[in-house]
Amino acid sequence: MKSLKSLNVQGKRVLCRVDFNVPLKDGKVTDTLRIEAALPTVKHLLKEGATVILMSHLGRPDGEPNPQYSLEPVAIELSRLLNKGVVFIHDCVGVDVQDRVAKLEPGALALLENLRYHAEEETNDADFARQLASLGDVYVNDAFAVAHRAHASVAAITELLPSAAGFLLESEVDTLGGLLKRPKQPFVAVIGGAKISDKISFLNNLVKKTDTIVIGGAMANTFLAALGHDMRKSIQEKSAYKEALKFLAEARHHEVEVILPVDVVVADSPDDGAKSRVVTVGQLAGGDMALDLGLATSTLIAEALHSAETIFWNGTLGLTEEKAFAKASHDLAKRMTKSKALTVIGGGDTAGYIDSIGMRNDFGFISTGGGAALELLAGKKLPAVKALED
Repeated sequence: MKSLKSLNVQGKRVLCRVDFNVPLKDGKVTDTLRIEAALPTVKHLLKEGATVILMSHLGRPDGEPNPQYSLEPVAIELSRLLNKGVVFIHDCVGVDVQDRVAKLEPGALALLENLRYHAEEETNDADFARQLASLGDVYVNDAFAVAHRAHASVAAITELLPSAAGFLLESEVDTLGGLLKRPKQPFVAVIGGAKISDKISFLNNLVKKTDTIVIGGAMANTFLAALGHDMRKSIQEKSAYKEALKFLAEARHHEVEVILPVDVVVADSPDDGAKSRVVTVGQLAGGDMALDLGLATSTLIAEALHSAETIFWNGTLGLTEEKAFAKASHDLAKRMTKSKALTVIGGGDTAGYIDSIGMRNDFGFISTGGGAALELLAGKKLPAVKALED
């Protein structure tokens, strides 16, 4: 990709796509991970004498203005983090927006309103891209979390302005791409989450690169059921049994060890943590739901991690929203922080969980993108990367 450092931005208006799709509560940002991840690029542009116009989406407003998804609280948080004034502009296209941008002082920092207030953003509309491009002299993409989306602010706009990748996008592609090209061995991948169907392409590519794959979360229930275990009321994908068995056969072909749960924490419902108990995978009964991994399985995982040189983790191992079912994930996080291996967190809900337990700074790399990370690791070409290639 074209690098940010190859762009001359001095005295220019830089239109920079960031990912400020952050959680809000009572009008305030509750998780600043994605904002902080963009700061090195923003600071570089300002230091180089650019006027910076940031653009992002937030949530799913379905192509219409909705105060619930306004980026104004993000502008306030960004100003606090940078200790610098941020001009918030209440739309992202139109005559009024053009006038506001034209009046920005040299070296100013502005944030446009939610791109997805306009349906044309997600359809990669060329005219919408032209309206965005009219606001800047050059374009920088630093939004890895939407790099797998061919949207107007990610793809079409690169045809209209000199363009480059920001530091975050570059770092994400280099780090995650490096897991496929040149990982230090042994390479252990820990994969959780709910559905095989969301991750099968990624798993099928990863099995060619790793030494050990750990399967946890609700996804493990599908594997166990496919192997003949009665998982009772546990969440599972019956339609994915064949895919699960095919993956296990592929792992054997590549001589990759797959660690599946040997014991699980069960309860009658996610709200019944006080009555949870640990059983082996062959002992679920009645209305049992498997909601976390047991101690014996966590021990197997610890043994696999002991000699690892690279550890990648995507997807929590249990229902971490409930403390009673978060132990396996918490134990894994602690073990990874003590490991000498390169530790990489695969974004999305996993990154949010790591942040919630105060371990954000204890890993080698935390990706800001869930879906984008999985598609990249599945060997797919991301639209944002393709658009920025020389």
